[in-house]
Amino acid sequence: MSDSERALQVLGFLRREYPDVKGTALSYSDPLELLVATILSAQCTDAKVNQVTRSLFERYRTPEDYANTALKKLQDAIKPTGFYRAKAKRIKECCRIIVERFGSQVPRTMQELTSLPGVARKTANVVLSNAFQIDEGVTVDTHVMRLAKRLGFTQQKNREKTEQDLMKLFPKEKWFPLSNLLIAHGRKVCTARKPNCTGCLVNKLCPSASTFR
Repeated sequence: MSDSERALQVLGFLRREYPDVKGTALSYSDPLELLVATILSAQCTDAKVNQVTRSLFERYRTPEDYANTALKKLQDAIKPTGFYRAKAKRIKECCRIIVERFGSQVPRTMQELTSLPGVARKTANVVLSNAFQIDEGVTVDTHVMRLAKRLGFTQQKNREKTEQDLMKLFPKEKWFPLSNLLIAHGRKVCTARKPNCTGCLVNKLCPSASTFR
């Protein structure tokens, strides 16, 4: 079996195991909300972010709202997500640029999104794929990094190099479900410290399964 055949088999099993996983677990109703939520999700669980944004999105509805607010007020609103000073500064600056350079519209290209302060490929991929249905790449977070290496999809330790390996291994139409399914499996079964290999539906296709038994 070739690497690509094995990879597609793994993806097929995960699709059947997690049929309800259709996209990001972050709650949002428009591209701006998703961009803000994704920035807040750094070093924070999606569940906590969703708790915070429930009230945040009621108060801040436009890029102008974020750009014009007092930094301390925004910091207080997002404090439970951690690293709130840096995140507030980043959100406020991103929204200022969106207003001034992009006509108050969240940009729709990788190049434009990654020109925003603190927006790397991971955040840009989340926004493009979920909000605009544009697949520029594979969203690689800590779960995807961990599972891609354990499953033998990559040997890279760098996020962008891991993404490149996944893009080569999987056809473009699989990029969006791939990241979301790996994240779901990473949270439920293939956890960081103690993966449940005996209860894993892809253990026979995983070169690392014997390591953790």
